[in-house]
Amino acid sequence: MKSKTLFLVLFLIILNLTSCKTVQNKTDEIVKKENEKLSQFIGQPVSELKIVMGLPDKEEKSNTGTKVFVYKTTKYGIPCERKFEISNNDMIIGFVSKGCF
Repeated sequence: MKSKTLFLVLFLIILNLTSCKTVQNKTDEIVKKENEKLSQFIGQPVSELKIVMGLPDKEEKSNTGTKVFVYKTTKYGIPCERKFEISNNDMIIGFVSKGCF
């Protein structure tokens, strides 16, 4: 009886570890696709961003004085925020994405 219990516990531990790895792999793949999609805007004019993403939900100033366009959405009740840093000559120079999938 002890060997069956031990086997069951080991089986459940292994199943749990592989499940976590699968979830992590899927999450990593989603983040990778998001970064590939958004990195295409780097070096592009703001007009291109507005064509694809529409008008930003908010405009901010960064610590360095550049503009930051903020786009907010919600999917399955999870908030998504994408921020694009805009240079003084209206070119996209960076982005940050949080909670987006």
